[in-house]
Amino acid sequence: MPGTIVDFKPQRATGVSPVQLAQALGWFSIALGSVELLLPRVLTRLLGLRGHESLVRSYGLREIGTGIGILRSRDPTTWVYGRVGGDALDIATVALGLGGPRRASAALALVSLAGVTVIDVVCSGMLARQKA
Repeated sequence: MPGTIVDFKPQRATGVSPVQLAQALGWFSIALGSVELLLPRVLTRLLGLRGHESLVRSYGLREIGTGIGILRSRDPTTWVYGRVGGDALDIATVALGLGGPRRASAALALVSLAGVTVIDVVCSGMLARQKA
């Protein structure tokens, strides 16, 4: 049915193709991963997750690897699905900070993560439909 959520066509609405969106997410992954890799103490202090610096560094490596995979792949669908899985890990980790002294920062980070997760899910869906 026209106008329903099922009929939603993001490419038509935004003019951005699924591959273009995936490439933007690839660059975003590399940028975010670089921050996580190079500034884990700043991030863990900001989110109330002190003592988890090694985990944040490993997440940075994951983000950089995923970003490179998206940008180098002819079909980035699998790599974008990998971002969705990474989002779940990130959300679970940042949620630990909600009980600490920096809960407002952790809550803001969770809202941001939720927004990025929606974009990742939409992009993976667009890529999958494009292949079908």
